[in-house]
This record gives sequence, structure tokens and C-alpha cells, in this order.
Amino acid sequence: MELKYRALEGMNDVLPEQSHLWQYVEARWRDHMHQYGYREIRTPILETAELFERTVGETSDIVSKEMYVFQRGEERYALKPEGTAPVVRAYLEHGLYSAGGVQKLYYITPFFRGERPQKGRYRQAHQFGAEIFGAAHPLADAELLAMVMGFFQSLGLPNDLLELRLNTIGCPMCRPAYREGVRNFGRENLERLCKNCQARLERNPLRILDCKECFQITADAPPIDRYLCEECRTHFESLQGLLKALDVAYVRDHRLVRGLDYYTRTTFEVVAEQGLGSQNALCGGGRYDGLVEELGGPPTPALGVGIGVERTLLILQALNMPLPEPPTMDAYVVAFGDAARPVALQIAQQLRATGVPTEFDLEGRSPKAQMRLANRSGARYAVLLGESELQQGTATVKDLQTHEQMTVSQVELTEWIRTRL
Repeated sequence: MELKYRALEGMNDVLPEQSHLWQYVEARWRDHMHQYGYREIRTPILETAELFERTVGETSDIVSKEMYVFQRGEERYALKPEGTAPVVRAYLEHGLYSAGGVQKLYYITPFFRGERPQKGRYRQAHQFGAEIFGAAHPLADAELLAMVMGFFQSLGLPNDLLELRLNTIGCPMCRPAYREGVRNFGRENLERLCKNCQARLERNPLRILDCKECFQITADAPPIDRYLCEECRTHFESLQGLLKALDVAYVRDHRLVRGLDYYTRTTFEVVAEQGLGSQNALCGGGRYDGLVEELGGPPTPALGVGIGVERTLLILQALNMPLPEPPTMDAYVVAFGDAARPVALQIAQQLRATGVPTEFDLEGRSPKAQMRLANRSGARYAVLLGESELQQGTATVKDLQTHEQMTVSQVELTEWIRTRL
């Protein structure tokens, strides 16, 4: 058969053979979030394009090259390329800040970027996200980082496989001087920089630190430390002390600036030392203390993280970590003949109503074919209904593991199976 339609490049179907793994990591994320006091938020996949242009930054690769933008009449819309800006928009639109105190929100969302698809990098990908609003103290940074590393540990990923990379990029008071220092470095090495970095050096010089092609060149770029104001220096030193107290290992990465314009002070990534190839970043995040105010809200310190769902699943599978098997049936009702089919359907429904996953043949197959399906389904019990069972109001129950058969009253059947599972 010649296929007329296929999924778009870089946008993948999640088939039944894999969906239970998605459900597994999603459930782990939700449980982990609840332990830390986060509440779930769900935002639309479509937002105004201006929201991302203003927050992520017009010079960023996401906005300038990768964002999917649509126009309808006078309005311009974008499929969301990241999760934080929509949450901030919702935080303001619905007045969540009016409750005061610290707000902790989490989400599971798709996001969309028009980039070259490769392993671990897709045009539609999915993200676990967490955002904290109203917490300026480095305690919040430390708790967020401990939470992130704890999530990966809850999935069984060994600590020595993951590396937490940490940096600070200062604040609007001290970063301009650092930007100028990096710009001067770039000018001195202009001919050695790639064309992309040459083009963005004047507009956004910190981007050259994030370029993999220029990685060797920017190794000599000036670190931010001597440019930091006293408040940023104190914040970062306090954070490092708290991480040591929590026994959260990290590596200082002076070039970790992240690809989004809204970050301030703390930036971080968690990378996998093996299992993912070149796309080895499992997550990234940091502080964005000015973003709420930038979008018209009150001054609000904030920070967050985004974790790649696909990359998390890829590394779990690459390392052969213990993962759940696909769910199976507990019972399979087999009808011997047309007269038994309505009763078989009723019994299947009764079993399902009491929480027993039950399958039933919908195609009128022969009893032999139904038994083959029962064995393939992984069900513990096959419930056999023939002419004699219908006359006597019973069912023959076959244990598909021990092959033992028992006669059970149809009235007692549901409770009999439920109590034995």
C-alpha cells in the first residue's frame, strides 16, 4: 500500500508500544512535583508571536530562525517554542501574584521549533517544566537544583552519569560591562569566529559563548566573575555553599549563558556523559528576575527549569534502565457461539466496572482463535462461556499461568476474580 500521508519531518507519533513509558515518566514527574509543593498549570500551544519576541529575544536563534509564526488577519501567532513565557503570561493574566508569597507551578507541554531534526532534537518535542515566582533568596535556586537532580535520581539514573553545570550571568547592573568585555574579545578574534557569531557579535555578544562551533576559541573569553556586582557575587557564592551543604555536585561552566534573553544571575544545565550523543543536555534553566515586570507585572523574582521528555526517555533506554512493561489484561472473556456473546459482553463490562482490565472479542472469531488472543493478551484468567455454562448460569475460569480450570457461578464471578488478582 502506498502511503499518501505521513507525519511531518521532526514530528513523531507515540505508538501504543511506547506510550506506557511516557505515562511512566510523566507520573514520576507529577509525583515529584507534588512532593515539593508545586501545582500544575496548562497553557495553550498557540500564543501571540510578540510574547516570545519580547521575552526570548528577537536576536535569539529560537525567534530569528526556529519559531513557527502564523498570521490571521492583523494578528500574528506562534506555536510555543518554550514553556516559561506562556506561564508568566498566565501568571499575570489571572492575577496569581495577588495571593502573595511564593508560587510554584509545573507543567508538561509540547513545544515547537523549526530546526534540523536529529536524535534528541525534534520539531515537536515535549518538556517537563517547573517555575517559582516570588522567591529572591538563593535558597530557591538551591531547592530547584536539588529537585531537578532528585527527579533524575528517582528514575534510577546514576549520579556519576549526570553533570550539573552552573554559572551566573549577573544582572542588568553588572552584565552590560561583561557584555562589552565579551564583545571586545570577539572583535579581537573576529576572523576566527564562525559567520553566525560574527553576525551577532554586536547585537548580542554573549551568544558567542554558547556556540559549539566556536567552542575552542571562546575557551579564552573572559569569565564574568570580575564583572559581578556585590549582590550578584553574594547570591552566587551563597548558592554554591547551599549546594555543597545539600551534597549536590556541580561543575562551574563560565560559558553557560543559555539561549534565551530573559535569564539573570543563575543559569544551569544537566548533561549526560553518555547515551545521548551530541544532544546531551537533559535540561536547562535559571533565574529570570525581570521577566514578570517586562510583561507588565509587578517586580517579581522568578526562576525555573525545562526538562526534555524525549531525551529523558532516550537515556533511560540507552542505559537499559528498568522500565515498566506495557499494561496487560487481567481477564479475557471467550464466547463459544453467538448465543454466548451478549452474556460475554455483560460479564466483561461487570469485570471492568470493578477495576479488572478485561478484553472481549469483537469480531466473532472461533473459540480457538479467541483462546490464542487470550494467551497473547497476558491475561491471568480466561472466562469461558459455552452452551452448558449459559444453561447453568456459570462460567469456566481457566488460569492461563497454571492451566487449572474451575467452575464459578456467574453471580459470584466478578468478586471471585477480583479477590484473586
